[in-house]
Amino acid sequence: MMKVKPLLAAVAAGLLALAAQAQDVSGQLRARVEDKSVNARGPVAAANALQPGTAAAPADVLALDAELRGQWRWLNAAVALRQEKAEGLPGRSTGVVNELYASGALGLWQFSAGRKLVSWDVGYAFRPNDVVAQEERRTLLSSQVRGRPLVSVEYFDADTAWSLVWVNPNHRDHERNGDEQALAGRVYKRIGGLDAHGFARWGEHTGASVGAALAWVATESLELHGSLRHAQRADALLADSSASGLARSAPWVSGMRSNVTQALVGLSWTGESRISVLAEAWFDGNAASSQDWGTWNARGAQLLGLAGRAPAQALAGNLAWQAQGFGGGSSLQQRNLFLRLSWDHEGWTPALDCLYHPADGGQVWTASLGWQGDRLRIDAGLRRYGGPSASVLAQLPQRGQAYVAAGWSF
Repeated sequence: MMKVKPLLAAVAAGLLALAAQAQDVSGQLRARVEDKSVNARGPVAAANALQPGTAAAPADVLALDAELRGQWRWLNAAVALRQEKAEGLPGRSTGVVNELYASGALGLWQFSAGRKLVSWDVGYAFRPNDVVAQEERRTLLSSQVRGRPLVSVEYFDADTAWSLVWVNPNHRDHERNGDEQALAGRVYKRIGGLDAHGFARWGEHTGASVGAALAWVATESLELHGSLRHAQRADALLADSSASGLARSAPWVSGMRSNVTQALVGLSWTGESRISVLAEAWFDGNAASSQDWGTWNARGAQLLGLAGRAPAQALAGNLAWQAQGFGGGSSLQQRNLFLRLSWDHEGWTPALDCLYHPADGGQVWTASLGWQGDRLRIDAGLRRYGGPSASVLAQLPQRGQAYVAAGWSF
């Protein structure tokens, strides 16, 4: 069982001490159960059919989460503790400091230093210009998001905001994705019902990127938004083009794509009955292309054709390596459509959404129901992956997931 790091224990103890002194401290305790169904299709299923146990199967989870957040003078902290038991595995305890930073103000200027969450951009399912936090979207349950080490300077007035952030100042060039050392800036301007954003970032090895975003409240019910970003380079997981037949090592390499464009358009509508509709479409130039996935499917078919003629263990390992392609980025496909329907009624929030891949017909359906009381919150839901047999989403190791969670806020 993993021991909580001394720093985490010290921060948690400090927050509890602040709570005892009636300082600005809040938190949540949450118990959750996750039931995951294994997909009978895809490379992981084929690998385990040839050689059972080659790849780890999705496991049901029982967990207890605790989140604490506190502020004292110029210090801010947020920690998360977890006790988790996955089916077939020993229980484990983990803890993480999500935020720990000092902040202060001088007139209209604000300064921060430490680990802090800085979340930018518009959009719900995808955010091209979230260049600092690079937060995972569409999670089943909301929880604290871990910030990044940074130093920031911000200026605010009634309608304008300027931000300059030095991200990961102690990290070196070999760090990738959100851990790369970078300098990022944002300017925000409110013009009537229009919110305009401009973004720029310089990464130590990915180079420059620029972006812009707009959010417009067109009527009392309708909001329109869009975001666009172009990057000189972007970290990516790339297939090794030289791999053929049975490989001796995983046929994937960490590399970069050049001249990457990401764009999103969307709208949200909320009626008088508090029924809401959200629709978004986006293009992610840092995701694998349809041609890339066609090559991936062809290699999978080639490997399956070796069954009975190649050593089972080696073949199963190669099939399992195919699944590494699922972890290549925030989007599996370049073109994505998303639709969400929800209703907020007397503390109840039922919702249904679908992520659709036009390139191959893959789909992710999510149904959820939440209830919020004074302090108690109950959540339950179901997520299902599917589509044609050759679609990427239909070949994920996990076919679906059901969950139930109960949380108590204080």
